[in-house]
Amino acid sequence: MSRLDVAAIRADFPILKRTVRNDRRLVYLDSGATSQKPYQVLDAERDFYENNNAAVHRGAHQLAEEATDAFEHARSNIADFIGANADDLVFTKNATEAINLVSYAFLNATLKSQHKKDLPAGSERFILKVGDEILVTEMEHHANLVPWQELCDKTGAVLRWIGLTDEGRLDLSDDSLFNERTKIVALTHQSNLLGTVNDIPAIVKRARAVDALILLDACQSVPHMSVDVSTLGVDFLTWSGHKMLGPLGIGCLWGRADLLAVMPPFITGGSMIEVVTMSGSTFAAPPKRFEAGVPMAAQAVGLSAAVDYLRALGMDKVAAHEHEMTQATISGLKSIPGIRIIGPEDLVDRGSAVSFVLDGLHPHDVGQILDENGVAVRVGHHCAKPVCARYGIVAATRATYYVYNDLDDVDALIEGIHAAKKFFGV
Repeated sequence: MSRLDVAAIRADFPILKRTVRNDRRLVYLDSGATSQKPYQVLDAERDFYENNNAAVHRGAHQLAEEATDAFEHARSNIADFIGANADDLVFTKNATEAINLVSYAFLNATLKSQHKKDLPAGSERFILKVGDEILVTEMEHHANLVPWQELCDKTGAVLRWIGLTDEGRLDLSDDSLFNERTKIVALTHQSNLLGTVNDIPAIVKRARAVDALILLDACQSVPHMSVDVSTLGVDFLTWSGHKMLGPLGIGCLWGRADLLAVMPPFITGGSMIEVVTMSGSTFAAPPKRFEAGVPMAAQAVGLSAAVDYLRALGMDKVAAHEHEMTQATISGLKSIPGIRIIGPEDLVDRGSAVSFVLDGLHPHDVGQILDENGVAVRVGHHCAKPVCARYGIVAATRATYYVYNDLDDVDALIEGIHAAKKFFGV
């Protein structure tokens, strides 16, 4: 497999041309939080505003038609990137909203059933009874944990979770976690802190055996590897555009067509309606049912351009490139006395998020010295406090890689850690 031409890729990213602290070269190792944007994405979004800007699905004038065409073309292109049909892809403002959309489908269906409201056939999948169970994992980002906690508090359902092994993998030894009371299993494809890529086929098999739905948080996988919903076997897939070279302010929810068709809406108002009278309303078919108000058309166009960029690189090449960065990082970290890697230390089923702690130093201190050396990393609990608690830490330093990084960036990280050790005398 041919390698990525990182020098050519870096030339597409204007922000990587700038310097940072002390006129240092910017070494950006925080793509797990948000990725940088190439000219192709910036130009696509700017071109929309300069030439086609109008409210989509509204108005009969030429600009409105062009804006609508651009928006729906983006939907089709982005859906194709994950092997999906366009009608099954809902635009949200981020993955957090997408997960909340699904959790509120359960809440709204449950409330309607309690008030004897008519519900479409098939929506019983979303009705919760006291004692029903929602299953998550101990490695979840708060975005895929707190919405389910809230849903349980409001309905009387019970939250259960799959624990973690000392190596940073899911502990699937407790078969009782999947049972006839399990209504939905919500888990991450790849941990944003541990880097672990979960065994989704094994989870799907167990969930299907008890007729539970499956939601997969793919924020750390769709940008970094080939993802195809036609083979994953899950019911819902969520991810954010800003982590895959796209604009801020847009996320995606893919759902099985039969499930989207019976889900109550999350946000109501304009654009998502079918018939409105003073006594009541009916709602449009998906995906419009879940896209109330004027949607993020320019951001969708920008995200479509990001998809084109990644598709041209080849997702297999992207994954192989990041694998090389991860291997070099783990090897470099293990050579430093006092380093503890939080997550798997091998490369089996592992992504390019590498988190660590350094004896005698708070991660914020490590991050400060790295920053002074031009290396941008993430420090803190990474919106995954239960993971930190599981491994007995309050925070960690995390490096995350993408298509514009190379082995020189890995070297800069390792050199920066040595500089931190020297500065603080540890």
